Amino acid sequence: MRFSSPLIPATLIRRYKRFLADVRLDDGRELTVHTPNTGAMTGCAEPGSRIWLRDTGNPARKYPLAWELSSAPGGALVGVNTHLANRLVREAIEGGVITELRGYSRIRQEVRYGEEGSRIDLLLQERGRADCYVEIKSVTLVRGQGEAAFPDAVSARGSKHLRELAHMVRGGDRAVLLFCVQRADARLVRPAADIDPRYARTLAEARQAGVEILAWRASVSPDAIELDTRLPVEIEG
Repeated sequence: MRFSSPLIPATLIRRYKRFLADVRLDDGRELTVHTPNTGAMTGCAEPGSRIWLRDTGNPARKYPLAWELSSAPGGALVGVNTHLANRLVREAIEGGVITELRGYSRIRQEVRYGEEGSRIDLLLQERGRADCYVEIKSVTLVRGQGEAAFPDAVSARGSKHLRELAHMVRGGDRAVLLFCVQRADARLVRPAADIDPRYARTLAEARQAGVEILAWRASVSPDAIELDTRLPVEIEG
């Protein structure tokens, strides 16, 4: 995915109220921008960090600039816009990059499913094959020696999605949880059991039920973000 217009460099002053951030542009102007990420953004939102903004081109918006990239302490660029994850994964599937998800001619988005009133991110379909339900999680937290972790905050919704996927497998369909890691310094993915132990337990249970757990890493630059590398996923239990 290439950005449609050049991103605007800035310095982060502070992030607050989850969806807002105050920034300083290189010309010295200070303004408030939209933050398209509801997570904790640990390691991606330190005051003084170098960040990049996208002009939405919509002057009617209260905050027409949106925060897209952040420079992590180690220097890696991080795609902080969680709304891009579904688009990145769909593009990678359509381009044949994600080998595990090849062979489906139809892709549907936000389809209602499950017992708990959920919507699946992507539903892959092909005549003669079981439907494939793909739940996508955007990962921005990296700790230690390149260990990407999810979630970065307690996520009851994430645990619900895992239960829904396990239910679809029991019904004879295929179900996949795909971690979309929007930073190039990650070498593996693990559940953040210290942050959300329930999610970690539910993830292990979902895998045992037959849910496939995948992780793909993106290359990130101010010009484009593209999934290109499969990562191992380490799950205890």
